Amino acid sequence: MATTQQDIIPFTVPSLTEDQKTILQDRLSNSTYPNELESNVGWDYGAPTWAVKSMAETWQHGYDFEVARQEINQWKHYHTKIDDLNIHFIHEPSTRPDAIPILLCHGWPSTFYEFHKVINSLRDGVNGNQAFHVVVPSLPGFGFSDAPKATGYGVEKMSSMMNALMVKLGYTKYVWHGGDWGAIIGKYTAAHHSKNCRAFHTCLPFVLPPVPTPRNLLFHPLNVIKFFSSLLLGFDTMYGKGKTVLNWATFANAELYYGCGYRAIQGTRPYTLAHSLSDSPLGMMAWMLEKYHEWTYHEDEKKAESVSLPPTISADEFLTQVTLYWMTNSMSSSIRIYYECLHHHEMIKVVIPRVNVPTAISNFAHDVAKLPKEWLETATNLVHYKEHATGGHFPGLEVDTLLVDDIQQFGKKLRQLKKKTSKL
Repeated sequence: MATTQQDIIPFTVPSLTEDQKTILQDRLSNSTYPNELESNVGWDYGAPTWAVKSMAETWQHGYDFEVARQEINQWKHYHTKIDDLNIHFIHEPSTRPDAIPILLCHGWPSTFYEFHKVINSLRDGVNGNQAFHVVVPSLPGFGFSDAPKATGYGVEKMSSMMNALMVKLGYTKYVWHGGDWGAIIGKYTAAHHSKNCRAFHTCLPFVLPPVPTPRNLLFHPLNVIKFFSSLLLGFDTMYGKGKTVLNWATFANAELYYGCGYRAIQGTRPYTLAHSLSDSPLGMMAWMLEKYHEWTYHEDEKKAESVSLPPTISADEFLTQVTLYWMTNSMSSSIRIYYECLHHHEMIKVVIPRVNVPTAISNFAHDVAKLPKEWLETATNLVHYKEHATGGHFPGLEVDTLLVDDIQQFGKKLRQLKKKTSKL
């Protein structure tokens, strides 16, 4: 069980102030919508006015943050100083004696609220399965965590801070789960803070392919051969159709992946973009809506063109994420991690190291990238792998029961490993 620290201060998520409510209503009532083509181009040019306007009307007239706030405040929230920044986190210890500490880390454009459907299930060990002591932080610059006032708060720095948070709570050995930046920071943590981060679960792995290193040639020669064969015959031929989705994960390969424009802007000129996103609640919401539409699983791709969100994510859930960004003015500070990561070449530090701690991968159907199992076996200590026919980039919102089940199954395997090795 975690220890109590004097500088861990209880926190309650506040209501919108009267000024915030007035400003939000005024801005949404007097929004200027863009000039668009007469022909219907769906979402090809980005978030269309019909989708943004409909969501704005819901935000203005059909959404009540107080409902979400009541749910959010059922959990124990805290602030604590880590490297002179006040870091917000939820801490829900389990009553189960066999519970495993786990950190659930969000990404962008998301918040701690992404996990609102899974916290209780993991804490309580739903269906009699593995239980967890659940910690859900807000990354620095996101939501109710302080925004960094200096440069350098990228993957390496945030990894160190999140690891320090878990140790401060008394969890000197813990599991990390994350997607998006939570996956990137988690991979770095699993590789560089393995004394404390003793297991890693993600839905978005970042690893090298099976290149012919001495280790790979010794332990995974067939995976190396298969990889080089795929360069000649194609990934789909060697690994199966749709098993390898790279989306050319650099910051500016628009010729190969049209969806990467946001990364190029946020990674190179975040200040310029931040003025619009901070000043206009409509603009910020539209910037987020495109991603919640594009990165999620739609069962019928043709019908997807005429809807804003998949049925698995409600308008209220999406607007809670948006409202948390808007009320804390944290969109501008949240996007700076792209700049820090790009300019400090941090993805090299993330991708190259092998993860030696037990690793689990949940492969959801419509995440932004997918890698073959052979790559994961070569680059990690893979002990659990599950492919899903549904779900996308936000599984905690879209397919929470599947995510919970995967994490619990991984936890069960960790318990079995502990009995064998006494290392976790």
